[in-house]
Amino acid sequence: MEFLTDYAGFLLKLISVALIIVFVLGIVASGKRKSQPGSLSVTKLNESYDDMKAELDRQLLDKKVLKDREKEKKKKEKVEKKAKKKVLKESEEEAKKRLYVLDFDGDIKASAVDSMREEITAVLSVAKPQDEVVVRLESGGGVVHGYGLAASQLQRIREANIPLTICVDKVAASGGYMMACVADKIIAAPFAILGSIGVVAQVPNVHRLLDKSLIDVELHTAGRYKRTLTMLGKNTDEGREKFRQDLEDTHGLFKRFVSGQRPQLDIDNIATGDTWYGSEALENNLIDVVMTSDAYLVSHYDNAEVIQVVYKQPKGMAERFGLSLFSALEHKVVSWVGKLTQSRGY
Repeated sequence: MEFLTDYAGFLLKLISVALIIVFVLGIVASGKRKSQPGSLSVTKLNESYDDMKAELDRQLLDKKVLKDREKEKKKKEKVEKKAKKKVLKESEEEAKKRLYVLDFDGDIKASAVDSMREEITAVLSVAKPQDEVVVRLESGGGVVHGYGLAASQLQRIREANIPLTICVDKVAASGGYMMACVADKIIAAPFAILGSIGVVAQVPNVHRLLDKSLIDVELHTAGRYKRTLTMLGKNTDEGREKFRQDLEDTHGLFKRFVSGQRPQLDIDNIATGDTWYGSEALENNLIDVVMTSDAYLVSHYDNAEVIQVVYKQPKGMAERFGLSLFSALEHKVVSWVGKLTQSRGY
């Protein structure tokens, strides 16, 4: 027992020192992180698709058939090279179409907008009118200002006269649909969830509990509606009414935005907060095509360059060091505990 007590004390000291080091490094690195540039990753999805197809051919086809196919492929590549050179000489604008693929996996704060804005800036610097931007979007919605910014970033593509297609495989609801409706074309999988054009807010209130415990909470504001509902203080009917009115105003803004992007929608019947699956969403004009994003991209592999663009945010020194430190510490603790329990026969 004395050994275990000493060991626990040593372990706590070690963890304390590690936390202090990470905290100090975090303060030092926080000022530098903003100035560090991120990295842009570009992947040609056509090549990945061709590699997978070639590997399956090697595994499944007869050697003679495989050899004949390889000969045909080389001939086709020679013809394409000549055609490409000719096209480039005649006119740069007639070059092969490009599909730029971006991914947006949204959380409640729409945090992915930080990377998406950089990806859009990069794509718009090289994209031409015959190209297309495809955004694979997954989001159940979140805060108004976060998704409002995300939708505004997508509008930059439309304003540059570059066709924009949104693909939804699982869900684009509420703020997610606010983003999707900006597109020239919305494609959704048969069981993807779309819609939820509504606004929700929830504020817990523990005033009565505090009142029973004889705890007073003072809230001082300048401005009649600076704080309508609070978590700790007593809420008023006037405050509740103003809060509800703010929700209605936000809902009205949401409805006007969606109907402005997709005038074919019967906005009053659709903007009830309800959701629809892909096939039903098509009937209600929420989307344009029922199809998975994979099927859409594969359909363009033969006649376009399909390029995935990913911007990776820089990680601070403290974050990188902290993650590796705690991972190593966790591994060591598990190892020590394992040896200890083994030696005592547990």
